[in-house]
Amino acid sequence: MVAKRRHDSHDVTESTLVVNDLSVKYGNVSALSDFSVVVQPGQVCGLIGPNGAGKTTAIDAMTGFIQPSAGTVTLGGRDLSRLSPQARAKSGLVRTFQRLELFDDLTVRENVEVAVNAATRSGASKMNASEALRMAGIHDVGEHYPPVLPHGQRRLVAFARAIAGSPQILLLDEPASGLDTEETEHLAEHMRALVDRREIGVLLIDHDMALVLSVCDWLEVIDFGLGIASGTPEAVSRDRAVISAYIGED
Repeated sequence: MVAKRRHDSHDVTESTLVVNDLSVKYGNVSALSDFSVVVQPGQVCGLIGPNGAGKTTAIDAMTGFIQPSAGTVTLGGRDLSRLSPQARAKSGLVRTFQRLELFDDLTVRENVEVAVNAATRSGASKMNASEALRMAGIHDVGEHYPPVLPHGQRRLVAFARAIAGSPQILLLDEPASGLDTEETEHLAEHMRALVDRREIGVLLIDHDMALVLSVCDWLEVIDFGLGIASGTPEAVSRDRAVISAYIGED
């Protein structure tokens, strides 16, 4: 087992996400137990685990879409635990969804401008729609409507809209779902460029292990809602508990 990384006060910058002991229960069933993670600006942290491990539950709890039974969520030292999803987004904690939430009657550019305008009203805007489209690698489809695009490009529209919201921390839930190999490689390039140039912190959930291992600086692994490993991609990929969780061996 790789040692669990815990934060201390000198690690926290104005853009550091710190999640401590987050738990979610549905009746007597624990969907997430004592989950902790630290995401620093300029870092990609992967959250991985088998199907049903509690990964999306963790993001839902971090962003206020479900109410945890315990735990805290802070961004830059500010406690977001009691804020609404909208207030957390305005504070800089932005997420994507597995299910695409695009406006089909707006062009791709207009979809992205919705996020830019919302960030402008909250005083967080640092990016325009054209820049967001370029950083997502879809600047050439800005005048198209989402329904005419392949699924992979619609995924990238959702990515562009998320980064157009000028997040401090970006939570990506299965962004490579439905992407082909070339599109996934482009996503990895654009994600890494975003993190390195903009100093945005990213928490990435994805089942594409090639993507995860290529872009992540740190990995957290959960299974049945419990953390089972934590460390660098190289260390975690050799961890026996992780191998057992993924391929079902004792």
